Amino acid sequence: MKNPVHFKPLSHALFSKYIAIGTKAYSQHYLHLWPQKNAQPYIASSFTNEVLKKEAQDKNTQLYLIYSTGIAVGIFKITLNKALDSYTAKDALYVDKIYLLNEYSGKGIGKKVLQFITLRAQEMHKKVLWLDTMQKGPAVNFYLKNGFEIHDKTQITLPTVIEEERLMWIMTKQIHTSL
Repeated sequence: MKNPVHFKPLSHALFSKYIAIGTKAYSQHYLHLWPQKNAQPYIASSFTNEVLKKEAQDKNTQLYLIYSTGIAVGIFKITLNKALDSYTAKDALYVDKIYLLNEYSGKGIGKKVLQFITLRAQEMHKKVLWLDTMQKGPAVNFYLKNGFEIHDKTQITLPTVIEEERLMWIMTKQIHTSL
């Protein structure tokens, strides 16, 4: 394999790396959502030692660092059991975040992340993967190309996000458990 990708579950020893990669990747892609490009409200809710400690103790949450050729290039977070409409928490796995450093976007890494998450969902006998993504920007097309469909609309709930940037899609991907 030319560009091996692997995923490392978050441990306390990797908190600072997760915070650095997550903050940088988020800032590269999403500062336009915030007045004066100040994403501190989101960073404080996602990328601090206190937040990671709490999430790492939650058995329903899994956090990973994404590596490509031995270099940390992104992070992702999944919630193993989270209901969506008629899907019970037992039937649905939520993809909370996938953030790749800009210089590693478009290299097939995100697709490998989704394959890994889909396999995990199949092992857990889930019926659906779901996520929220911005209505504007390239992510929606990435998810459509990778088997997701637009399910509904929603919006960012953090109060300081720029109003015209709040709109998001809820996207779903049906899981087939027969491997």
